[in-house]
Amino acid sequence: MLVSAKEMLTKAKAGHYAVGQFNINNLEWTKAVLLTAEEQKSPVILGVSEGAGKYMTGFKTVADMVKAMIECLNITVPVALHLDHGTYEGCYKCIEAGFSSIMFDGSHYPIEENIAKTRELVKVCAEKGLSLEAEVGSIGGEEDGVVGMGECADPNECKMIADLGVTMLAAGIGNIHGKYPANWPGLSFETLAAVSEKVGDMPLVLHGGTGIPEDMIKKAISLGVSKINVNTECQLSFAAATRKYIEEGKDLTGKGFDPRKLLAPGFEAIKATVKEKMELFGSVGKA
Repeated sequence: MLVSAKEMLTKAKAGHYAVGQFNINNLEWTKAVLLTAEEQKSPVILGVSEGAGKYMTGFKTVADMVKAMIECLNITVPVALHLDHGTYEGCYKCIEAGFSSIMFDGSHYPIEENIAKTRELVKVCAEKGLSLEAEVGSIGGEEDGVVGMGECADPNECKMIADLGVTMLAAGIGNIHGKYPANWPGLSFETLAAVSEKVGDMPLVLHGGTGIPEDMIKKAISLGVSKINVNTECQLSFAAATRKYIEEGKDLTGKGFDPRKLLAPGFEAIKATVKEKMELFGSVGKA
């Protein structure tokens, strides 16, 4: 059974740890994250970008697959299925498809339009019992066509969005999607502290969790970050394990090609990455 992310993030904020959001792209990724969450007794959020949803033939396919896996794998930990960086239209598609949580990324709109659209979605999500993430100040890098320069959010604008009643808030603090460049100055903890002071008990979200040093992750959690997104690191570990398997020439001769064997090393690599991040975020045993 899918759940809203609200309760798990409220507990995370109070307990000074973070719940990991791990983006999924296919059956193997989904199974790896779910099994690891169950083994670690950790709540988990499955993130789905609009591009990944399209790749998997639609949001309803994703929702039905995840619900069936939770049942068939006997998953008992809290699991939220979350739209990542959703457009206004994409949010409604995911609501209809059966997602339990959505993110409306209105950061590229003028603040007045971001507020208006977010206010409408707050009402819809409240009626349906879904959690809602909003964003202020764009995240650096590119993800499925969503491009940001990594601007730091205005704490006053963050409070305006938070006051609408969203469940969680993603505030740009210099974080970047994808790999961080060598000259990256690091997270702006001054901005994070100011935002945290303005929004009070609201759980904050850190996008671009791949490549941020562990000490920065822990400091961000201490300043109110309760959800951390990881995607690129899973992609890199999956690709490296798969590439190694192919280069070693395993299962590529003889009786033929078995895709299940090809994907197995990547599956195990994702499990290892997710386990490592759950331990770093402090969510192990918190289900």
